[in-house]
Amino acid sequence: MKERFTKNSSIKNEKVDTKKRKLIKATIGAFISGTLFGCDKKEILGKLKDPKNIAKSPITVNILRPPGAVDEREFAQKCIRCGRCGEVCPYNCIKYFDIKEAGVFTFTPYINVLEKPCYLCMKCVEVCPSGALVPCEKEDVRMGIAVLDRVICLTWNMYETGILCKTCFNVCPFSGKALKLDLHMRPYIDENYCTGCGICAYACPADTHPRSKGKKAIYIMPVRIYKKKKKEKKI
Repeated sequence: MKERFTKNSSIKNEKVDTKKRKLIKATIGAFISGTLFGCDKKEILGKLKDPKNIAKSPITVNILRPPGAVDEREFAQKCIRCGRCGEVCPYNCIKYFDIKEAGVFTFTPYINVLEKPCYLCMKCVEVCPSGALVPCEKEDVRMGIAVLDRVICLTWNMYETGILCKTCFNVCPFSGKALKLDLHMRPYIDENYCTGCGICAYACPADTHPRSKGKKAIYIMPVRIYKKKKKEKKI
C-alpha cells in the first residue's frame, strides 16, 4: 500500500512539474511577444530585422554557456529560464541575454569570460531543473577551447617585450595538463583538456602592454565554432 502511494505521488509530482514547465514557457513566450510588439518595437526589430537573427545563437568568442550546457541546438528548448543557475553562482559570473540581442535565446544564461570567468564551482549544474545544464566532473567541462595568439603573447615575444610571463599557466585550474609550458617556458594549450573556463583569458596581462594595442593573448572559442575553424584550418 505504501509502495503504491509513493508511486502515485511520484507520478503526480511529475505531472505538476510538466505543468509548471509548460506554464513557464507559455509565460516567457507571451512576454517575448509582448516585448517584440510593444513600445520598443522599432528599436528591437531594428536589431532583428533579419529573421535569421531571431533564431541565431548569441554564443560566440568569450561569450559562453555555463558548464555542463547541452548542445546549443537544444539549449533554447531545454532551458526554462528559471534563473536558478545565476542565483546560486557565488561569483556572479552568470548573466542572461535580453531580447534585443538573443531572440529565441532570450533570458538564457551566459558567461562573459573577460568580465568574470567561470571558476568551476559546479553549483549551477546541481540546481538546473530542466537538463539544460548536465552534471559532470570539472575536468570534463567543455564550455569552449582556449586559443593562444602567439603574436600578442608577451612570453612568446620575450626578446621584444623583455617579459617572461606565466600568468595563464599559474591561474589555470588544470595547469600542466590543459595549459603547459614548453622548454623555453612559453605557454601552449592542450585542447583535449581545456575546459574553456576563461580564467586564463581573464587574467592575461597582454592587453596592458603597448605593443598589444589593448588585445588579450588568449580568447575562448565555443567548441562548435572551434571545430569549424579548425576544419577550415583557420586556427
